[in-house]
Amino acid sequence: MPSVIRCISPVDGSVYAERPALSFNEAAVVVTRARTAQRDWAARPVAERVALVMAGVAAVGAMNDEIVPELAWQMGRPVRYGGEFGGFEERAKYMASIAERELAPIVIEASPYFERRIDRLPHGVVLVVAPWNYPYMTAINTVAPALIAGNAVLLKHASQTLLVGERMARAFASAGVPEDVFQNIFLDHTTTAGLISSSAFGFVNFTGSVAGGRAMEQAAAGTFTSVSTELGGKDPAYVMEDADVAAAAETLIDGAMFNSGQCCCGIERIYVHERHFSDFVDRAVGLAEAYRLGNPLDPETTLGPMAHARFAKEVRAQVAEAVADGATPLIDAKKFSDDGGAYLAPQILTGVTHDMRIMTDETFGPAVGIMKVSSDDEAIALMNDSAYGLTASLWTADRQRANSVGARIETGTVFANRCDYLDPALCWTGCKDTGRGTGLSQLAFGALTRPKSYHLKKG
Repeated sequence: MPSVIRCISPVDGSVYAERPALSFNEAAVVVTRARTAQRDWAARPVAERVALVMAGVAAVGAMNDEIVPELAWQMGRPVRYGGEFGGFEERAKYMASIAERELAPIVIEASPYFERRIDRLPHGVVLVVAPWNYPYMTAINTVAPALIAGNAVLLKHASQTLLVGERMARAFASAGVPEDVFQNIFLDHTTTAGLISSSAFGFVNFTGSVAGGRAMEQAAAGTFTSVSTELGGKDPAYVMEDADVAAAAETLIDGAMFNSGQCCCGIERIYVHERHFSDFVDRAVGLAEAYRLGNPLDPETTLGPMAHARFAKEVRAQVAEAVADGATPLIDAKKFSDDGGAYLAPQILTGVTHDMRIMTDETFGPAVGIMKVSSDDEAIALMNDSAYGLTASLWTADRQRANSVGARIETGTVFANRCDYLDPALCWTGCKDTGRGTGLSQLAFGALTRPKSYHLKKG
């Protein structure tokens, strides 16, 4: 009896979609088809692959009116925000724009005596395991450059966003990308691990939990399969004494609360210089209290439910533990339509310390702790006191200071006077338990290909 993968909608707790998972043997057939199709795909000129991938991106955009409410049903993001196509297209466009240059051979010598060069070859079949929180944008980060580089791609999406991979594969096929070159697959964890451990893939990209990343690496152990991971985060912000407090509060509270706090690079802890602490907290509370929690299909809703009630349960547990240990909650949940399930009121806490999970464990929900600091050294020590390292947000009028402080933070990306944004021209990466991914930018093409050297002497 095949296992069934289900999406339980956070809107009303109903089964929104379900699909049978492939058995190992069925999945192996899919991999074989992809491997066969990849050879012809890689033989096409880069410009042709780019054109087909971008046509696939446009086909996804043509579906956006259907995608937006579908996402609300699957993972709870309010329809008022219009889906993910802007970032989805921006990332693909950038990678397409640099492809010819980055995939071109590196010529060391082309003389009458020697030809020496380094070519970039696709890995073959790439497995992309994408998360539910930004299911289109996180998937395209690897799907677009992997296809452009000449790989075949198998996309496995999280159960919470079960329909996303189907839509992407259908759109790309309609645009002319061969069906076996880009396939959506439904797999359970056991079959996924079995395929990886049997060397089915040349490259695996995983975005998700730390535990999931460990499982991927363990499955790949001894196979020499390249595994790229982008895992958890506990991203900090530091508001310095010379910062624009109004801009910092507005941006950072949005960074903490948008998508119900379910952002890999969302703001999860804030350190504010003592000069601005009271002002910042007052502004932050006012901004949080202005959210409207409700059904994501309602255009007036600004804060939807969390993707699953169990995620909200973890946020409530972290908040309750912090309060029991002396933290002060500043938002009255009774002012919101908090149902004790997936619909969770936002929360801001002061009086927090790093002895509390709310400041050390990934929360991944609409709750943030704010601490007072008196110096750069204190703020840097607190920001680095974390198992994670994805992004850090600095607020200062002095760019040189931002560079100096940023150089001391253990993180993948340093922002100044902004947060929660992925620039496709910059490498998306992390350190510590956030993993070792190399997404987007010119470096992604290096990760998604292997070098092959030629040293040819005239005979």
